[in-house]
Amino acid sequence: MKKIVEHTCSKCGGSLLGNICAKCGLPQDICACVGIEQSTQKIRIFVEKRKFNKPITIVEGITDNAKEVSSQLKRHLATGGTFKKGHIELLGNHRKRLMEILVKMGYSENQIEII
Repeated sequence: MKKIVEHTCSKCGGSLLGNICAKCGLPQDICACVGIEQSTQKIRIFVEKRKFNKPITIVEGITDNAKEVSSQLKRHLATGGTFKKGHIELLGNHRKRLMEILVKMGYSENQIEII
């Protein structure tokens, strides 16, 4: 019997059929799955007051690579934070700077809603 080896796309992590991505149907070198997924997301940014009246910035709506995006945001903003329960929490009020950072990361201004 012939052994079937399943390969994964280096850009999106989906399976490959030959050299074609199974998610978007494009060749692996021009796979557009990540861009398509990013364009359909709606991102909400708002601030909550937590213990001792400290502000926490909440970013909701980022589903793909959320842990990686969380660490990049923390690095750019030089702040602490975490990813839990499907949203990113950043210590402090960072609503103004988050828009420009997310746009540089490839998200559209139309997707981002600051409350």
